[in-house]
Amino acid sequence: MPRELTEIQKKILEFLINHKADRGMPPTLAEIAKHFGYRNRATVQQHLGAIEKKGFIKKNPKLSRGIELTLEDKFFIPRPVLGEVAAGNPLTIYPDAVDTIDLPTIAHMPKDSFLLKVKGDSLKDAYIFSGDIVIVNPNLEPKNGQIVAAILDDAAVVKRFYKKKNEIELVSENPEYKPIVIDKKYPSFKLVGIVIGVYRSMEKKAG
Repeated sequence: MPRELTEIQKKILEFLINHKADRGMPPTLAEIAKHFGYRNRATVQQHLGAIEKKGFIKKNPKLSRGIELTLEDKFFIPRPVLGEVAAGNPLTIYPDAVDTIDLPTIAHMPKDSFLLKVKGDSLKDAYIFSGDIVIVNPNLEPKNGQIVAAILDDAAVVKRFYKKKNEIELVSENPEYKPIVIDKKYPSFKLVGIVIGVYRSMEKKAG
């Protein structure tokens, strides 16, 4: 079994995985250094050496892109998607899984967290697009400005949350959509959880 990675090692490994999925090849040392803001490649080499020792990659120093993912078949595990959540007009959320996705094992999934698929474009300016998968944590108290998943009249929405004196505003990140204003005593409103992450498959189909 590979040893656990540090946070920065997880981020570098995730960058390696995404770069290969996106471009079909691993990044160079220079590309890794530029992405993480390192001034020299020696720091990158140190991190890669530690990741290699823990069994996640294999390096070939003779090649500029000589980084091989050695546990690639174990990087992704199937996770259930519990329903669709609207980033536009409310949509139905289902009690049972409607789909599964292969989520990277290094993705942070706190206890009781679950996945929802986004439909619509009202969060496009927050870089959350239709078809994306959001990771929702139901155990956190929302703060103003955070993106939340909520139930409104038996339908689910994902919006920015703002709590005011006598009302709650659910705000889009797209000027084409008006805020949804809810009285605090509104019986059909229920906060589902806080969006703590977004996963976008490089192989997902458009639409």
